[in-house]
Amino acid sequence: MADDFAKAVEDGLKLSKRLYFGRDRAVSPPKPLQSMEKSASAEPYMPTAPMVYAVIHDPKIVDNPDIPSYQPHVHGRCDPPALIPLQMNRVDLEVDCYLDTAFIRVSGIWRVHCVMGSKCCDCRIAIPMGEQGSILGVEVEVSRKSYSTQLIAIEDNKDVEKGFRPENGGFLKPHILALTIPQIDGGSNLSIKLCWSQKLSYSDGQFSLKVPFKFPEYVTPSIKKIPKKERIHLNVNAGTGTEVLCKITSHPLKQLRRDVGKLGYSYEAEVLKWSSTDFTFTYFVSASHIFGGVLLQSPSSNEVDQREMFCVYLFPGSQQSRKVFRKEVVFVVDISESMQGKPLEDTKAALSTALSKLDKEDSFNIIGFNGETYLFSTSMELATKETVERASQWISINFIAGGSTNISVPLTKAVEMLTDTRGSIPIIFLVIDGAVEDERHICDLMKSRLTNGGLICPRIYTFGIGSYCNQYFLRMLSTISRGQYDAAYDLDSVEFRMKKLFTRGLSVVLADITIDSLKGLDDFEMHPSRIPDLSSESPLTFSGRYQGKFPDTLKATGFSGDLSNVVIELKTQNAKDIPLNRVFAKQQIDLLTAQAWFSEDKQLKEKVAKMSVQTGVLSEYTLMVILETVEENNVTESSAKKASTQKIVDSKVSKTIHLQSLHIGFGDLTATAENIPPGYEGPKLPEVAEIFVKAASNCCCSLCNKCWCMCAISCCSKLNDQCVIVLTQLCTALACFGCFECCSSICCPGHDGN
Repeated sequence: MADDFAKAVEDGLKLSKRLYFGRDRAVSPPKPLQSMEKSASAEPYMPTAPMVYAVIHDPKIVDNPDIPSYQPHVHGRCDPPALIPLQMNRVDLEVDCYLDTAFIRVSGIWRVHCVMGSKCCDCRIAIPMGEQGSILGVEVEVSRKSYSTQLIAIEDNKDVEKGFRPENGGFLKPHILALTIPQIDGGSNLSIKLCWSQKLSYSDGQFSLKVPFKFPEYVTPSIKKIPKKERIHLNVNAGTGTEVLCKITSHPLKQLRRDVGKLGYSYEAEVLKWSSTDFTFTYFVSASHIFGGVLLQSPSSNEVDQREMFCVYLFPGSQQSRKVFRKEVVFVVDISESMQGKPLEDTKAALSTALSKLDKEDSFNIIGFNGETYLFSTSMELATKETVERASQWISINFIAGGSTNISVPLTKAVEMLTDTRGSIPIIFLVIDGAVEDERHICDLMKSRLTNGGLICPRIYTFGIGSYCNQYFLRMLSTISRGQYDAAYDLDSVEFRMKKLFTRGLSVVLADITIDSLKGLDDFEMHPSRIPDLSSESPLTFSGRYQGKFPDTLKATGFSGDLSNVVIELKTQNAKDIPLNRVFAKQQIDLLTAQAWFSEDKQLKEKVAKMSVQTGVLSEYTLMVILETVEENNVTESSAKKASTQKIVDSKVSKTIHLQSLHIGFGDLTATAENIPPGYEGPKLPEVAEIFVKAASNCCCSLCNKCWCMCAISCCSKLNDQCVIVLTQLCTALACFGCFECCSSICCPGHDGN
């Protein structure tokens, strides 16, 4: 879809050359990228900021709605339709940061500047999101109509998937969502509000935010007189009650306020061109040692769960105060046939980097698996320089994609290697790109073995590649073992995200964390159910619900790198300015979905669906729809004065547009069995009607373009009479065949061609 989208935008930019804006234009006409510019850009024409496009099927309607250009008439249609980027007249960016989550709101006005005033077209909205972005809502207002997204439970709409149309909306890439708004008049202004959440990245006490906000030059209004106002508003609430310092910002922000744990900034300016760089902001939470706290909040009256909410956070502190664990690590890597190419090469690169970060006191082993199991060594090996080099050579020789997928045997073997670990932290990294039938059995098996381990049981860090593996199985497996989970749905992010997971797992500073005081609360629920280890690479947050009186202070205990016992005092405070239900909604929905899959609990699925509808966070048990609301004017006569009339505006939902599935899904056993590579979409099969139409419409065009071009005419002039006669008869037959199929498809829709 991404390639098709980029090609459609390129075609749209070529079409927009027909537009005439007079002499008073602020920017030059848009130009498609040259070949050198395309090669320099990783994804040419893909949106790097919120964008809106006119969907053009008929090129005849492309014109300036204010100043007709009287361009030559254009014949034919655009198939697939071209996408002309709309010009933007205003943009506002609002960012609220809470703990490790940011809520982004972008509002702006786009004008359909490229369609005749007497015509209309669909408009496509593209929304690129940042780190682990999750769409929360879209609102569109246009003359006398409005559109808004809404989530509905699948259980109540079992037949709704039959109405899916791919052009209504879907993910172009895992982080770019596209939605289509139908039939917008040329010259109209669209007022659009977009909202999504994303995670802040963390490194050595610094939180960093990056919001896609890089607008191409061709969305700048062409008319100089149109004012262009750009506004950014930023709020930071670290929730820690400690000092927060601003470090880096991409735009000239003005500080509005600064309190303990809070920051406020704004930026507003009249600009000649829109922002040409992403909005980035970095702030520092000062701490020299591990610290944490507890936030409490009461639910609102409309929430599904009326129990009290709590959140526990732990920060790793500075590097100088960290004691590193000695590690025993087993890498379990899928080398089935579907991993061939980029997925396996990126996995090798990430694995080599992880091996190089091991200390010489650490030990490791490597298991490659498909239908068979391949061991680097029969026992754990010390991570000396010579052993790491030998392991790298073994990987290059043995990591050859081929065969099927069998997880159970290599995973069991890895656990057996680490069962009797003493004086170190045992870690298993599982990398896979497919699904298997015995996933629930594997979870049961790991649950029984890992919870009965030694001092510290093996942690399983799981990593899924693509959409064919069951991400909820991997999430459940990591939750059972106090590990962590990550995934790369986009092949371009495999190496980057895998390295982050490896680094996180190899940088544990506090393990086997427990908080005993929580067990005395009534109706207690916590997500995740087993607390993961604290890594120096990221803060740790977990949340839950309870009834009863919450203690004023809690004590978190765990083991440090030298296996000594550590106790951290956690003070409780009310989270007045932090919406805990929104901050932890996605985490809770994902964990509850994994639990619902594992237990096959119908009531739990219904609970997830209700939470999803209430918070606006997508889930496996809800669907996104677009509601169209039309304003109607009703003129009624006043009873007091018959001469006067009163105008009442009524609004009613006139149409519901169903989007295609935006779910991750629970894996694909068929794709795994057939070893289909992740990211493979398969050949596109055109519909029957499309085949007939193209056969008729393209026949003469193809002959003219390919057979009767100047080179062909020059060639034919040198042929003898017999060859010319044969060539003429052949072309005539082909033309008749194309016309016959066209007529049969129009006059006899049921005709099968026999």
